[in-house]
Amino acid sequence: MAVCIMTDSTSDFTIQQAQELGVEIVRQKVRFGQQEYIDGVGLTPEEFYQKLAQSDALPQTAQVNPEEFCQAFRQALDRGDQVLGVFLSSDLSGTYQSALAAREMCGGQGVFLVDSRSVTLGLNLLVRQAVALRDAGAGPEQIQRELEGLKGRTRLCAAVDTLKYLRMGGRLSGAAAALGGLLNIKPLVAVEQGKVEAVAKVRGQQAALQWLEEQLERQKPDTQYPVIFGHSAAAQLCQDFSERVLPRLPGCVCHTAQIGSSVGTHVGPGAVGLAYIEAE
Repeated sequence: MAVCIMTDSTSDFTIQQAQELGVEIVRQKVRFGQQEYIDGVGLTPEEFYQKLAQSDALPQTAQVNPEEFCQAFRQALDRGDQVLGVFLSSDLSGTYQSALAAREMCGGQGVFLVDSRSVTLGLNLLVRQAVALRDAGAGPEQIQRELEGLKGRTRLCAAVDTLKYLRMGGRLSGAAAALGGLLNIKPLVAVEQGKVEAVAKVRGQQAALQWLEEQLERQKPDTQYPVIFGHSAAAQLCQDFSERVLPRLPGCVCHTAQIGSSVGTHVGPGAVGLAYIEAE
């Protein structure tokens, strides 16, 4: 009996990465005005940021509903598989609650669920660990236990390049955004207790990247687990930053992801961040 690892599209895997890892993606929808797209398929990250830059209002995202989850679960169960689902934080979306409801609709057997308490790069990291455990022969219950133990040590932090989208989303007043723009303020955000929170602010991009480096000293990564670098339409900056940080991560496997619509809606283009498991 195989283990089908499932996650939602806020994990920000490309289609190719998901296929190579053997991960099934249940996709949310993204709406710009009256136009609706399937996240990561009908709308690539590159297209998303182009539309975001041209839009006068923030797009809306629609969580996966219980019926969609139930269909995905049943397809796996009908193949004789068991399901291990890892989904974005329940404090950020009702997606996990939809998955719980779908499990009951499917009879409650053979479906094991994990509330990652994270999103984007952090969720990506936990899914990769689920894949590694599955490929090492672990069953769904063991994978679930391992992830429950790791999610409290999962760290995700990022430097935001522009205040525009935080203002558009109501997280920052217009006056504060205008002043911050004049002063070249760069907010630092992190996932804390399942929510995306502003944790610091500095002046200038280099100071923001330095803050991220210092965060690695404050919360040292456990290098037996991968580190996920990520960006929102800032591939070169992300590469430069990862090369700058890699000497601090001897022997660590690193991956790169592009931050998609779930977090990209609020941080906009130009953000750079990373996710890792903090050492005990």
